[in-house]
Amino acid sequence: MPAIKELQDFTSQVRRDIIRMVHAVQSGHPGGSLGCTEFLTVLYQEIMDYSNDFNMDGKGEDLLFVSNGHISPAIYSVLAHSGFFPVEELATFRKLNSRLQGHPTTNEGLPGIRIASGSLGQGLSVGIGAAQAKKLNGDKHLVYTLHGDGEFQEGQIWEALMYAAGKNVDNLIATVDYNHQQIDGPTKEVMPLGDLRAKLVAFGWEVLDVNKGNDIERIIICLKKAKEKTGKGKPVCILLHTEMGNGVDFMMHTHAWHGKAPNDEQLEIGLNQNPETLGDY
Repeated sequence: MPAIKELQDFTSQVRRDIIRMVHAVQSGHPGGSLGCTEFLTVLYQEIMDYSNDFNMDGKGEDLLFVSNGHISPAIYSVLAHSGFFPVEELATFRKLNSRLQGHPTTNEGLPGIRIASGSLGQGLSVGIGAAQAKKLNGDKHLVYTLHGDGEFQEGQIWEALMYAAGKNVDNLIATVDYNHQQIDGPTKEVMPLGDLRAKLVAFGWEVLDVNKGNDIERIIICLKKAKEKTGKGKPVCILLHTEMGNGVDFMMHTHAWHGKAPNDEQLEIGLNQNPETLGDY
């Protein structure tokens, strides 16, 4: 198990990668990416059982499907630093002929990416299918999915929630990046989600909260509890209460940086707030 300091250092490097990648092409989504850095770090460095010998079927290993594909800078950085592909490739983000497109795709054959994502609302359905396939194959490993809270305004999500509970898909852990922000403003103003926890419980899910969703120790505790609750007849959902733009002070507490790139001065401010720990690309 990596020490908390090592996980914090890893997270700091991922943040540097995110803002450098988005700045370099003046395009991308830094806000949500920064908010998910601790969660993705913990998953790949502490929780998931996976192989760097990547294959699409994923037999004999845990799987993650990132439904909110616009946070691609975060997932690309975590995958690279976890050994899926060279860290230097991060410099090709959103460039022509790159495997690192703005929203993840599969036709370029990028290790670690099993579905194209970015069309919101679809990832939970895919995750359920993968989880059921694991059951059919006698594979005891788990399937994880990650979603934005704005994504829960999509009808397909609620159909999938109903199906997973109705079919006892209990080898699935879905996590909601619950930052209360989306591209056009706060979720409560765009399309209020109401009492999301109560709705999920009513749909038959086991629900856990991480009230400080950018705290590495709390994330570890919650994910371990979530794993303990699998295999008991219910799918599991984690409400991860994060801060959009976390770790870069001028990007926090606002939806403004959902899809906006920093300028040169803002890049330096962000980098200075996150020391280099694993080596920049």
